[in-house]
Amino acid sequence: VTATCEAMARGGMYDQLAGGFARYSVDRAWVVPHFEKMLYDSGLLLRVYLHWYAATGSPLAERIVRETAAFLLRDLGTEEGAFASALDADAEGVEGLTYAWTPGQLVEVLGDADGAWAAGLLGVTARGTFEHGASTLQMRADPDDPQRWAAVRARLLGARASRPQPARDDKVVAAWNGLAISALAEASVVLDEPAWLAAATTAAHLLMEVHWRDSRLRRVSRDGVAGAPAGVLEDYGAVAEALLTLLAATGDAAWLHQARALLDVALEQFVADGQLYDTAADATDERLGRRPLDPTDNAAPSGRSALVHALLLASAYTGEAQYRRAAEQALGTAQALAGRAPRFVSWALAAAESAVDGPLEVAIVGDPDDPATTALHRTAVAVAMPGSAIVVGPPLGSAADEPAASATPGATPEPVPLLAHRDVVDGQPTAYVCRGFVCRRPVTDTTALAAELRRPVPR
Repeated sequence: VTATCEAMARGGMYDQLAGGFARYSVDRAWVVPHFEKMLYDSGLLLRVYLHWYAATGSPLAERIVRETAAFLLRDLGTEEGAFASALDADAEGVEGLTYAWTPGQLVEVLGDADGAWAAGLLGVTARGTFEHGASTLQMRADPDDPQRWAAVRARLLGARASRPQPARDDKVVAAWNGLAISALAEASVVLDEPAWLAAATTAAHLLMEVHWRDSRLRRVSRDGVAGAPAGVLEDYGAVAEALLTLLAATGDAAWLHQARALLDVALEQFVADGQLYDTAADATDERLGRRPLDPTDNAAPSGRSALVHALLLASAYTGEAQYRRAAEQALGTAQALAGRAPRFVSWALAAAESAVDGPLEVAIVGDPDDPATTALHRTAVAVAMPGSAIVVGPPLGSAADEPAASATPGATPEPVPLLAHRDVVDGQPTAYVCRGFVCRRPVTDTTALAAELRRPVPR
């Protein structure tokens, strides 16, 4: 994982100036990308680099998370508060025109000394690594002078902004926004970045206020207006998981209420004959010769895999067996494919690992404004296995008899079952690590919580 993440982050597939990832590399050395930048790639990879950072503390991983989050908010954020689908690969019909540089162009912007220094740092050669003597920007080693790099980077970004820019696809796709929301919400807790959580929350509001129409999810919107196409399975799965990730980040039980509404529709509309189909049973506007069913993960998770992750989380938060049964049934297909083509069921196998792990449930009880509660919460999100159910909140019935005002307009506040019957110990914020609602001894400090989270699962 470290070798792959470093190669991707240091090569031309990563935008060394503005953050975010191009769609893929066209060579084995990660030098030349296909320059199109898709929301689903940067959303998924942001989360990968966050998990790498949480596991290793890598400064490179943290930098990529921060820069990619900035890219999402700055370059793909829409006026309505969601995230646009993509930036084109070309500008004025020329692929890479915005992004490639020659040594002379660097000198023109930076001067002789900084231009030569930047060329060495970024792999810009006289021969060129791309086309027409231009080079993609790589950063095979960290700069020896970070302050100098910060100044050079700002000047290059300013110069690049004056070049022809790739067009932006302003469609808001529900599933892809779900991936971005999950990544930003989780990263906001681990790296203490409230602006990322605010952006994720705003995007989720838009999905539920614009895309959720007549108890059905629409796949796309633009300029705050929902399009006609019905949501497909990946939309329901990715958005439901995003709402549950917001629950983990905020403790707002209204997100659980809305996620369950999505999952209940998904189980009603997409399951037939023991199979999970990609289109809903009532999606009569799609005139298809055969109802599609594709269980394979590719550049983005399949609808089946996305839904399984959300179902497992919902079962862990609520204890409801129907969600667990549906997830396990759907995972049967992954088992059949895993031995022959594991790369094409990778997201499903991650869900399967989460299922074997429990999934892990972490209930943190305490005043959300208490720094000790915040420390336990951050430890849980950073240390717990991805796919764990985490919730933080005051003891039920002790903080206030009235439910807190929900951050989610129109939703019905309800307590999270995972928090029920949990209380603080000795007046201190307390964490409970559980599986199937059966909990180990409560802990009140972050070191003990991390140790509990790392304990192996009994087999």
